[in-house]
Amino acid sequence: MLALAIPTVLLSGMFASIVGYALPDAPGLRWVSPALGTAMFVVGSRPFLTGAVDELRSRRPGMMLLIALALTTAFIASWAASLGFADHHLDFWWELALLVVIMLLGHWLEMRSLAQTSSALDSLAALLPDEAERETPTGIERVSPAELRIRDVVIVRPGARVPADGAIVEGGASFDESMITGESRAVARGAGDRVVAGTVATDSGVRVRVDAVGEGTALAGIRRLVADAQASTSRAQRLADRAAGWLFWFALGAAAITAIAWSALGAPDDAIVRTVTVLVIACPHALGLAIPLVVSIATERAARGGVLVADRLALETMRRVDVVLFDKTGTLTAGEPTVLDVLAVDGDADRVLALAAAAERPSEHPLARAIVRAAERAALDVPDASDFSSSPAVGVTAVVEGARVRVGGPHLLEEEGVAELPAVEAWRAEGAIILHVVVDGEVVGALRLADAIRPESREAVDALHRLGVEVAMVTGDADAVAHSVARELGIDRVAANVRPEHKEREVARLQDEGRAVAFVGDGVNDAPALARADVGLAIGAGTDVAIASADVILASSDPRSVLSVVELSRASARKMVQNLWWAAGYNLLAVPLAAGVLAPFGFVLPMSVGALLMSLSTIVVALNAQLLRRLDLDPAASAARVLDAAPSAAARQEAATVSA
Repeated sequence: MLALAIPTVLLSGMFASIVGYALPDAPGLRWVSPALGTAMFVVGSRPFLTGAVDELRSRRPGMMLLIALALTTAFIASWAASLGFADHHLDFWWELALLVVIMLLGHWLEMRSLAQTSSALDSLAALLPDEAERETPTGIERVSPAELRIRDVVIVRPGARVPADGAIVEGGASFDESMITGESRAVARGAGDRVVAGTVATDSGVRVRVDAVGEGTALAGIRRLVADAQASTSRAQRLADRAAGWLFWFALGAAAITAIAWSALGAPDDAIVRTVTVLVIACPHALGLAIPLVVSIATERAARGGVLVADRLALETMRRVDVVLFDKTGTLTAGEPTVLDVLAVDGDADRVLALAAAAERPSEHPLARAIVRAAERAALDVPDASDFSSSPAVGVTAVVEGARVRVGGPHLLEEEGVAELPAVEAWRAEGAIILHVVVDGEVVGALRLADAIRPESREAVDALHRLGVEVAMVTGDADAVAHSVARELGIDRVAANVRPEHKEREVARLQDEGRAVAFVGDGVNDAPALARADVGLAIGAGTDVAIASADVILASSDPRSVLSVVELSRASARKMVQNLWWAAGYNLLAVPLAAGVLAPFGFVLPMSVGALLMSLSTIVVALNAQLLRRLDLDPAASAARVLDAAPSAAARQEAATVSA
């Protein structure tokens, strides 16, 4: 359309007279603009004409109907002028061409933002393994999980995913269920216990009898929740559509009054010219770009700052959010166990940690890796170990420097016949993971492990409070763990022991209170809540399904990035409102002038001047949107700006309410 618009505009007689150049006197040259303009109207106007029909059928006039009205009026009037049936001032071919190009640009920017949204449901299917090992009378065969049937027995090896829901019939292992339940620690499962498709056996192999396949699995249930939540998620109607709806009736009414008034004054020719001019000038050149251009620049600027906007309305909604609901694991915390404290009977904590790391180093268990990392960070000299063995739900055993070293939980102490250290009772009250170190049958120390809180989380919570936003947390972890984190961060609401369907219900419960909810999470278990929330924000380090269910993806794992989204939302909203006032304000002023309201005083807005001012309004809107590029979206910078700024009266009142 742009390629066709260039010759249409340059060879338009009206445009040439406005700019001040003469067209060559060549045979057939005067028909180039009508021919190309007709092609542009037939092809380029199709999305708007189709949209106008839909708006008429729904009886909700908006942007599409207003654009279609101007395009159709310009097309008919231009042909009437070209064929000599109407005043030559109605030759709008150049205006028609520019209108089609500018409106298609805005439409394309809007559609591009829509096309960036990915499918959450496809990512859920990726959690299942490609193959399952099924037992048969003749041995073991590899099949697709889709081929499994109820009562089949499958083998799940260490490090492998469970292919279908079922019960363990032989063996025991620790299972990483964080992608389903949100529980940060591995859960011990033995014979008779149920396991869920998509979870991972971390340390041992088991035999599982399948009792649910296909749509009956827990993973499929989460999939349905995501689909239902996405289908029911409300989306605010765009400001530009509302403004266009008002302008439609304004333009229609102004055109009718213009035609009646000029006809009553005995000037039917002027009545036609003024009426057509009103309908064409009323078309929102700038209004068509006011929202899409701001959204396009904002999303591009956000991407450079590590904030990926998948939903074009998320930025508009984020400024209205009054409660941010964080998932704990992997969002406010690191999502992996960390050694937080070491207790030694003889006072030599480094020695206890070194012995534990030596015994755990051959293991691939998440707790073992955490202990080894802690020893490495402390730069300890970890001795070599031999005769390593591991017992699920008990612990590990190894020979270190000639001594038998064991590291494990309560079952290990029972086997050794020794008591836990009294000092660990305080750790248990916090919900920490407690492992004792036993050397030759004697307890020499204990380790406290937990999911470490991110250092940026406290700053993020404080800054949100400064903005008057309530902060809540939901997690699959136990009450003690959840409330310990909440106390440390100053979080206002806590929901613990929450399974996937209940996370989504927590969002719905807040929405039922009339709250605008932003949910921040990173796991598969967060996907329904991300989709249900007014704005779903996924930590970029999370799983694909969480990212695909979200409106906004935070490329970093820094929770302060939420503040960047709030700032960008508010800045974008300001630019949208400014652009809408400029675009709509031009129409509110230009339409009466084009209708001839000042004609009694000797002033009538020339059609050419009105058209040029319309193009100028588009330039102003575009330049104003460019100012968004100056916003620094670094998470640390956003938090610093919020914490350093004096809170508004509304924010102070909200903060006082939150504290109460």
